[in-house]
Amino acid sequence: MFLAQLKLTLREKQAWFWGIFFPVILMVIFMTIFGGRSNDDFSTKVAIVNESSNETSAVMAKQLRQIPIIEVSQKDPISEKKAKVLVKEKEVDAAIVLPESAKATSIKLIVNKENEQSVSTQVVAGVLNQFIQQANLQAVGAAPTFEQQFETISSGSSELEYTDFLLTGMIALSIAQGGLFGMVDLVDMRRKGLIKRLRMTPAKMGIFGLSDMVMRLLFSTIQIILLSLIGVFVFGANLFINFPSLLLVFLMGALSFNGIGYLISSFSNTNEAYMGVANIVSFLMMFVSGIFFPVETMPDWLQPVSNILPLTYFADGLRDSMVYNTSILSTPLWYGFCIMLLWGGIAFIIGSLLYKRKSIVSVR
Repeated sequence: MFLAQLKLTLREKQAWFWGIFFPVILMVIFMTIFGGRSNDDFSTKVAIVNESSNETSAVMAKQLRQIPIIEVSQKDPISEKKAKVLVKEKEVDAAIVLPESAKATSIKLIVNKENEQSVSTQVVAGVLNQFIQQANLQAVGAAPTFEQQFETISSGSSELEYTDFLLTGMIALSIAQGGLFGMVDLVDMRRKGLIKRLRMTPAKMGIFGLSDMVMRLLFSTIQIILLSLIGVFVFGANLFINFPSLLLVFLMGALSFNGIGYLISSFSNTNEAYMGVANIVSFLMMFVSGIFFPVETMPDWLQPVSNILPLTYFADGLRDSMVYNTSILSTPLWYGFCIMLLWGGIAFIIGSLLYKRKSIVSVR
């Protein structure tokens, strides 16, 4: 069964494109768009308003210019009216209005309403808030007693970057899409009556579907190797692989999405219907499964949805095993393994029953 499925697939030139070349193209596009940024290069452009210069505002202006992530648009302070024009026309991210006199107690932040929730606005507001707190301490002559210390640790390496996060997410997405879209040939076989003829042989539909899944697993193996090489040598990603963990996650994730694709093919009567359902499933999981950004950064009401999707645990499992060098004995790894097992197992069983039912009905 496996050899037959492999020959059928290799004879289809489209299978080479959609199974191997398309995931490469997709990853290169997304890695180029999202992976080109670095947190170290982040800066935000602001305008400083100091119309009534005084000793207090002069000191504040000097200190603001020394903050690394703040880029002051003008060498000399400008008027508040001109600053509002710059903010309105989006030539600067924000404008900071310094105190008009030594006795004034307010510092105004002017931002564009359209960009109120943007990253730049949130960064400027946070930096300015911390700056005001330090200014208040200095005003009363109090020295800070406590300071924040920030340290990150990882079982992988301290050199980990967003590119590593994105690479493993794209590998998970590519393998998932290979499983979701790879079973469309079964729809053609049923439409042409080949499934009905197969039922007249000693072959079992479960074994037939399983052989197709194993063949897709071979394509997924090629995908993960090829995409990893491109990520490391083209985009400079860092991988610290725990091979037992990777093998466990990879096998279960690939078979799980092949099982879902098998289920979709069991109730789709045309190729168009199959592709429509597969596209909806793929699109929904793509943006809520932590492929491009961590699930924790999503709205609170959306996170429970992410926590039941198999792609969430597949992407997390690949990151744990390929980037963070997580041991195969890790509890979160096995929890994700069980979730993917449930999805894939239930989908495969239901798909097999639907194929059997339709075959029996067609014979009658």
